[in-house]
Amino acid sequence: MINDFSPVLTAIGPKLSQNSKNAASALVIGVCSTDDGPVLLPNPLPDAGARALADSLEALGVTGAADEVVRIPGLDPLPFPLLVLTGVGRITGEPGAGVSTEAVRRASGAAVRKLSGTDSVALGLPAETPELLGAIAEGAALAAYSFTAFRSAEAQAKGKNPVERAAVVTSLKPKVTGPVLQRAAVVARAVRATRDLVNTPPSHLFPASFAEEVTEAVRPLPIKVTVWDEKKLEKDGFGGILNVGKGSSRPPRLVKLEYTPATAGRNAPHIAFVGKGITFDSGGLSLKPPTSMTTMKSDMAGAATVASVVAAAAELELPVKVTGWLCMAENMPSATAQRPSDVITMYGGKTVEVMNTDAEGRLVMADGLVAATDETPDAVIDIATLTGAQMIALGNRTTGVMGTEDLRTELVAAADASGETAWAMPIPEDQRASLDSTVADLSNVGDRFGGMMTAAAFLREFVDAGRAPEAAQAEPTPWAHLDIAGPSFNDSGAYGYTPKDATGVMVRTLVAYLERRSGLPRGK
Repeated sequence: MINDFSPVLTAIGPKLSQNSKNAASALVIGVCSTDDGPVLLPNPLPDAGARALADSLEALGVTGAADEVVRIPGLDPLPFPLLVLTGVGRITGEPGAGVSTEAVRRASGAAVRKLSGTDSVALGLPAETPELLGAIAEGAALAAYSFTAFRSAEAQAKGKNPVERAAVVTSLKPKVTGPVLQRAAVVARAVRATRDLVNTPPSHLFPASFAEEVTEAVRPLPIKVTVWDEKKLEKDGFGGILNVGKGSSRPPRLVKLEYTPATAGRNAPHIAFVGKGITFDSGGLSLKPPTSMTTMKSDMAGAATVASVVAAAAELELPVKVTGWLCMAENMPSATAQRPSDVITMYGGKTVEVMNTDAEGRLVMADGLVAATDETPDAVIDIATLTGAQMIALGNRTTGVMGTEDLRTELVAAADASGETAWAMPIPEDQRASLDSTVADLSNVGDRFGGMMTAAAFLREFVDAGRAPEAAQAEPTPWAHLDIAGPSFNDSGAYGYTPKDATGVMVRTLVAYLERRSGLPRGK
């Protein structure tokens, strides 16, 4: 949203040597790793050139390992000065037949990422199906990313710009390639917009500016925006968002985004998303150690993801109603901040004893869940950088998915199909017991062990909490919770199409989920 750069994605035919207009600065082809050594994937090279290159792979030190990128001079008669070999990893069976969409997505991304400073590339990876074509294009568009908004003009001039144009070599017809490339461009743009927001420093992105940024970004789209400022939040009783934000000089916001398809009719499914938008998390009076604050600008990744997914649904004109609730606050210590042992009243009337002000994300999310389920959507999905326990349980690249079993299963399947990693986790009933309070309806912290699931148990208490008990019991809203604490921010090295810092994780999964709910085959 701050950086609107978007690479141009096109498709070109396989007869490269006969059409000079297909020339690019580099041609990318794939290499896989097998028991017999590195093997070239099917590619547009002339037969003689392909045989010579295949015989030279080991001499060149090429292994075909994932994320390996090797550059060599181009081969005549192809009009490319540079030939780039990108590893797709280990496969079994015939080269090409055993390559997954995620493998080519990552291979495409690794090559494009490492070709920064090159203006155009042709991607000669296997693209004989719409799924493979889409994966290659998506990987390229995701990798052609850099965040330079806060670098000086001199520093930007010295840096290498991302690849500007990527053409996928395919025999598919234009009537097939057009929609596939258009979807890849929209989805990648949504991921990059999420990264931009998460990468923006808290000096510039705080609740009010976050709300303004999102409002401006969706202005060209058929999306209705409603913003609650601190006065309206107090009037309407959003106690979780208000109390988390009252320690900051920069007051909280709640943003509602509504996309209603023009032609879907009343029977269109309605999916609601709730996103955690803590623009900086100091821990409040339960202050974090200094080193634990260094990545806390990313604590609003859930809200950024929701904003981007709603925008993508509108751009793709999906026949499904989508509502996004962005719960924004800055968690700071001050004389006005909430204290450990305070009792607050949440939206919908439940009371919570705040035993740890660093467990603030669940408080703002609880308000959003009540508001979202008040509208009785067909499903509600919340996404948040919620717990450090997620990283202990699942590491830095796997999203934890909890909630209603059927919805949880659907989301894991959508993640698998999108090339993202998610794992279904339970919410054991004993985790809820640890949230009991002697003075309020519940406490905001419980068992330390299994803390990811304890946080989910807390959130579950607010699903349908604003509805009449008999109605909620008769038709409970399907609900899922996605904990992206680790996967949302990559503080190690870049890999595949994933850069350092903000990743934009789960945008692709949630778009694919919406496509499936709307009956569209895309994303499968």
